[in-house]
Amino acid sequence: MQYAHLGRSGLKVSRLALGTMNFGDVTDEAESFKIMDAALDAGINLFDTADVYGGPQSPDMEQGYGLSEEIIGRWLAQGGGRRARIVLATKLYQPMGTGPNDKYLSAYKIRRAAEDSLRRLKTDHIDLYQMHHVDRSTPWEEIWQAMEQLVREGKVVYVGSSNFAGWQIATAQNAAASRNFLGLVSEQSLYNLTARTIELEVIPALRHYGIGLIPWSPLGGGLLGGVLKKIEGGRRTTPHMQEIIERHRPQLEAYEALCAEIGEEPADVALAWLLNNPVLTATIVGPRTVDQLAKNLNAPKVALSEDTLRGLDEIWPGPGGEAPEAYAW
Repeated sequence: MQYAHLGRSGLKVSRLALGTMNFGDVTDEAESFKIMDAALDAGINLFDTADVYGGPQSPDMEQGYGLSEEIIGRWLAQGGGRRARIVLATKLYQPMGTGPNDKYLSAYKIRRAAEDSLRRLKTDHIDLYQMHHVDRSTPWEEIWQAMEQLVREGKVVYVGSSNFAGWQIATAQNAAASRNFLGLVSEQSLYNLTARTIELEVIPALRHYGIGLIPWSPLGGGLLGGVLKKIEGGRRTTPHMQEIIERHRPQLEAYEALCAEIGEEPADVALAWLLNNPVLTATIVGPRTVDQLAKNLNAPKVALSEDTLRGLDEIWPGPGGEAPEAYAW
């Protein structure tokens, strides 16, 4: 397994991060345990979850959410040095109850959400605590004060963001700098060959501030995983996915043909393309089974030539570069 610094921090994490959104919903606890064991054995040390992961919420919102963290907590409780071998990342922001303060990023919510996640994860600290979304109604002074308190108490080591715009990253970092606080070390964004909007302003902001990019949905919801070949093999897709496939069929045909030409699996090519970006620290993979995880492990070994990279750009063009040049002239 290859490792890289988490943004400008001194912490090194595996270039593939284990995403656990399926744990407790699509994937049961026994299989989740096997996936985490296999990930650890493969050298993956960045485990990513969120308080809201785990399945559909119940009508009273008292059950469903939090199951992913609970499963990870029970896996960690088995001992064997598991906790010391992983970089544990979770998130907060989304509603975790029906009360007016059960969501977003007030200092009240941050404190409570952290304590709840620690309890579910059965640990005394969170290595990377990520804001799942920007909270436009809470001032950065309040957010950073709450995060600083958690860091002082040893309950949080690093802070990250997710789904932030470029200007929001800049605002957050400037506010942190004014408090002599490290601020953000990572940003989780939607990024893959089919979704390249963040190349305009988010990636330039991350590069400027030394913040590591951690893409989610690297395979475009399965679109980049050899979907045409799977359909030909008799595997069904949902009506929604079938609609997306038909919309992108010419691109998908060209993409899968290019992958076949260079002798690599489409999923590996999609992940390798992301890992080729110097701003990127790690990419999330969210296997539902041990078998799926095993198939992802080859991606960091795939080297893409300049010709292949140009071919991918032709099939899946980005926004034209970085802002403002991409649209100003």
